[in-house]
Amino acid sequence: MKDGVNGVALAVFIFFFVAVTVIGFMAARWRKAENEASLDEWGLGGRSFGTWVTWFLLGGDLYTAYTFVAVPAAIYAAGAAGFFAVPYTILVYPLIFTFLPRLWSVSHKHGYVTTSDFVRGRFGSKGLSLAVALTGILATMPYIALQLVGIQAVLDVMGVGGGENTHWFVKDLPLLIAFAVLAAYTYSSGLRAPALIAFVKDGLIYLVIAVAIIYIPIKLGGFDDIFAKASEAFSAKNEAAGKPVAGLVPGDMGQWGYATLALGSALALFMYPHSITATLSSRSREVIRRNTTILPLYSLMLGLLALLGFMAIAAGIKVDNGQLAIPQLFENMFPDWFAGVAFAAIGIGALVPAAIMSIAAANLFTRNIYKDFIRPDATPAQETKVSKLVSLLVKVGALAFVLTMDKTVAINFQLLGGIWILQTMPALVGGLFTRWFHRWALIAGWAVGMLYGTVAAYGVASPTQKHFGGSSKEIPGIGEIGYIGLTAIVLNIVVVVVLTFVLNALKAPAGVDETSPSDYTADAGDPGVKTELPPATVGAPGDDEPVRRA
Repeated sequence: MKDGVNGVALAVFIFFFVAVTVIGFMAARWRKAENEASLDEWGLGGRSFGTWVTWFLLGGDLYTAYTFVAVPAAIYAAGAAGFFAVPYTILVYPLIFTFLPRLWSVSHKHGYVTTSDFVRGRFGSKGLSLAVALTGILATMPYIALQLVGIQAVLDVMGVGGGENTHWFVKDLPLLIAFAVLAAYTYSSGLRAPALIAFVKDGLIYLVIAVAIIYIPIKLGGFDDIFAKASEAFSAKNEAAGKPVAGLVPGDMGQWGYATLALGSALALFMYPHSITATLSSRSREVIRRNTTILPLYSLMLGLLALLGFMAIAAGIKVDNGQLAIPQLFENMFPDWFAGVAFAAIGIGALVPAAIMSIAAANLFTRNIYKDFIRPDATPAQETKVSKLVSLLVKVGALAFVLTMDKTVAINFQLLGGIWILQTMPALVGGLFTRWFHRWALIAGWAVGMLYGTVAAYGVASPTQKHFGGSSKEIPGIGEIGYIGLTAIVLNIVVVVVLTFVLNALKAPAGVDETSPSDYTADAGDPGVKTELPPATVGAPGDDEPVRRA
């Protein structure tokens, strides 16, 4: 580790950071609409993005500082078990090909801005809509926190973040700076800002990976030496621990955890509000379908990027906080100027998704809490103003996660959010294909899954964090280690199915479905899809009352 501040790397980092900040503010004028004071414009970019803008936006949204920092850090600490992120990004695309185009069509027809809007219209239940909205906001905060951890990691390596004995304000100043930058351009430009910045972010990331995957192995003697040194390091660690805890291949006890983490994460990825927000900003369902065929290019990138964890071991990187392993590898192996480029890729890779996430969470609050329960007669201008303000508050909540949780296992920020957001799957994905599930059963299943998932995650400790230190544990009756989120969603679905049979037998009121079968298959050019949305007409607060939104 170099002593003091790396001035050259810091200067390059600041150059790119300032550049994307300027782009973020300028984005407010990009494709400027006549009616700017609407949630469609600020929160969904006018629903006008084509294939390439959507591809970069979704890539910037889904492949984040989690990709660049937390995944290689997991491999650095736990070996091949950290590769679970690679198969889950492969599994997810066939899944989204089947249901996201349907969600786009029905949302475009009825003017839905959030998943809770859809759930409210499909099941006629404000209670269920509220549950989905609160879950989305809660699950998004730790994910934003992970992005801020990525920024802090690169600044720490450059010598800006301060040491362990530094005053907390100085030590966490990078997070406060990141918050201020995010808050400013997100408030000003909405979804257009991350859409433009994503072009810069993805270009930098592909450049850094292309150089790293060739340059670093050459300096380390090739991949044979890299894998051999990593295997030796894991063997020594396992011998010291007295049991297998890491390796180039997951052990017998780790295989179940690997499989459940991959499957559970794949199911959760497109449940997140920010994934849905990026999807609904597309101008047609065909744009979404085309993107599912080309987004796997990012999975190839992720597979190469994950190998950096082994390279860090082979390079002799020694850090107490695993999140610093890859930034430290870049500083040690690259010339200072290119290390600055790599650090900028990580920093910008954190800003883009954090902006989208805060917008998505703000949209949920505005449409499904503020408008449904606080001010049903809110105008489009008032909705937009509230979303802008809430986007700031969401970032404050993310800061709370960063300041209070263990950052050495930051990947658990994302896995914890996955446990929660998975519990919305029966209402969202189930609702896209069937109306059979009863709304009260969906609420009960959600409550059971959330309660079990949170309590189970609370009881998992890490070496430095007593509570919420991990996201896997032994499954009762099986004994093997598994992802808590997958167990929770199974309990959720069982409760939903059983209660649906009971409630349907009792003829409990099922609510009013404001959608029709044709709404789920129409494209933007079809007569059934409205490209100019009608004024909102809001029903009474009663749970059975259908609501139509702009």
